Amino acid sequence: FLGIAFLGIGLWAWNEKGVLSNISSITDLGGFDPVWLFLVVGGVMFILGFAGCIGALRENTFLLKFFSVFLGIIFFLELTAGVLAFVFKDWIKDQLYFFINNNIRAYRDDIDLQNLIDFTQEYWQCCGAFGADDWNLNIYFNCTDSNASRERCGVPFSCCTKDPAEDVINTQCGYDARQKPKVDQQIVIYTKGCVPQFEKWLQDNLTIVAGIFIGIALLQIFGICLAQNLVSDIEAVRASW
Repeated sequence: FLGIAFLGIGLWAWNEKGVLSNISSITDLGGFDPVWLFLVVGGVMFILGFAGCIGALRENTFLLKFFSVFLGIIFFLELTAGVLAFVFKDWIKDQLYFFINNNIRAYRDDIDLQNLIDFTQEYWQCCGAFGADDWNLNIYFNCTDSNASRERCGVPFSCCTKDPAEDVINTQCGYDARQKPKVDQQIVIYTKGCVPQFEKWLQDNLTIVAGIFIGIALLQIFGICLAQNLVSDIEAVRASW
């Protein structure tokens, strides 16, 4: 049911953006569409939930074996990703930098992507991938003389340092921010990039993050073991007939 809910949210979001009426627009976005997260996670959760639940209720060994194998594949992929991320840290950092910059270019192209970037920059108190100047990649914020946008040489409001006394968000606080000297910029906007800020957050919360991943891994192993035990019990009962 949770998988269906995620799929429903994803399809509703695409319907609101007009993607379902124009399927070709899926490939038009230059950056990452957050709706894909809901669709992929929802699809995987629905397949796993359906196979495990129906397989257990109907004592269907095929569905139970499919459940355990599928869960095992996911666990193996997670383990592989963790090992590769540890071994190829520099490559991962480069890919993250490339990914963020691609999304900076497409910042105004999709409202969901825009909200995701704004949330990230506000939460980690960062601006751009490695600094505020990364916003030169966006056609609205770059500092070129040919840019007629009012946001020229600025940054999104999510890059601005917050005043606790302000109740209303000033969406124009980033205008002309990068035309100021570097010393003055630090007063108005966050100057640290999101990649180093994410690394710092990861180091500060390493125990919590590791605990969450270990907990998820144990649940997956537990689910595989339960499914295999149930298959063995069903086959043992059938063999006695």
